Amino acid sequence: MHKNKAFVQSISNATSGLRTLLKEERNARFHLLATVCVILVSIVFQISRLEWLFILSAIFLVWIAEAFNTSLEKLFDLVEPCKNKYVMAGKDLSAGGVLLSALLSVIIGAIILGPPIVKTIVSLLQNHK
Repeated sequence: MHKNKAFVQSISNATSGLRTLLKEERNARFHLLATVCVILVSIVFQISRLEWLFILSAIFLVWIAEAFNTSLEKLFDLVEPCKNKYVMAGKDLSAGGVLLSALLSVIIGAIILGPPIVKTIVSLLQNHK
């Protein structure tokens, strides 16, 4: 293996990896849908700059965890294609990291977006009466 000598090649390789992530991983496509929804809701409710910082940090944390999880799974499969308790433990630990990042993201989203969503729903219900 060799290092990329050009920055452009590094960017190209990284975007190729992200395309592979989206193409091959069902959970990544779910994360993409969730990302788009959260960003749209955040725009609609005009959250503050600080809230954007938390929302974007949570989004990127999940994407980073998913990318590492996928790369570790591929490495485990290459090193030991047969069923192996250590490989399974490594895959489970990696998936657990994604789950933790996703749970944190849901908590952050609920704290920031929950109140304006509930307020809007209550207002709509009161106006409907």
